[in-house]
Amino acid sequence: MQTILSEKTVREIALEAPLTTRVFEEFKIDFCCGGRVPFAEACEKAGVDPQTVAAKLQPIIDNTTPDDTAAERMGPTDLIDHIVDTHHVFTTLEIRRLVPLAEKVASRHGENHPELAEIRDLFIELANELVVHMKKEEMHLFPYITQLDRAAKANRMPPMPPFGSVANPVRMMMFEHDNAGEILRKIRSLSHDFAAPADACPSYKGLYAGLEDFERDLHRHIHLENNVLFPQAIELESASLSVPA
Repeated sequence: MQTILSEKTVREIALEAPLTTRVFEEFKIDFCCGGRVPFAEACEKAGVDPQTVAAKLQPIIDNTTPDDTAAERMGPTDLIDHIVDTHHVFTTLEIRRLVPLAEKVASRHGENHPELAEIRDLFIELANELVVHMKKEEMHLFPYITQLDRAAKANRMPPMPPFGSVANPVRMMMFEHDNAGEILRKIRSLSHDFAAPADACPSYKGLYAGLEDFERDLHRHIHLENNVLFPQAIELESASLSVPA
């Protein structure tokens, strides 16, 4: 195993070379919610050989360009705009598309594939939670982080937040991210890694392909919030306390 990997957490690897997240997803290594663990420990938890994973990660790391880490290098305000315009929009549109598709596929194929009803119910649960979650971010947390960023640039104190400290909603958002990740793991398990059976119709295959894309985007979405934006916000608020009134 390369020394550069053995000395880093999964989070650090994902931040430095975002395309490595594709490898982490392949080996079912959590890089967004549970990424603050050493690489070898994460591999052990996923039941995979660190040497095997490292062999796939290293070429990606070696060929990472500044363009690959553009989002990770954004400031808080720009990153919020990126998250909302890219990930919140995608999540909202896909929920509107995939919920009725999951209902349709479960109604037509549920007799032979009873797991579809559970997948449908889990996705509806996830969708409902994410809609509320994103609204809380857009209406309360994100505006305050933007105020923190503007205050820091102007070297002045930000307004007092209604939630005491930015760490409080951040903690709640990360808890909700963990829950979303757990629901996704259940869906992946029930769908046998989104492998449609031999008798699957185009809608069935489309549902599984859509759910896999949804999972991939949500992992990226959560990674940018948990590993980039939220630490920035906590650091900004901490620094603001030392700014003279």
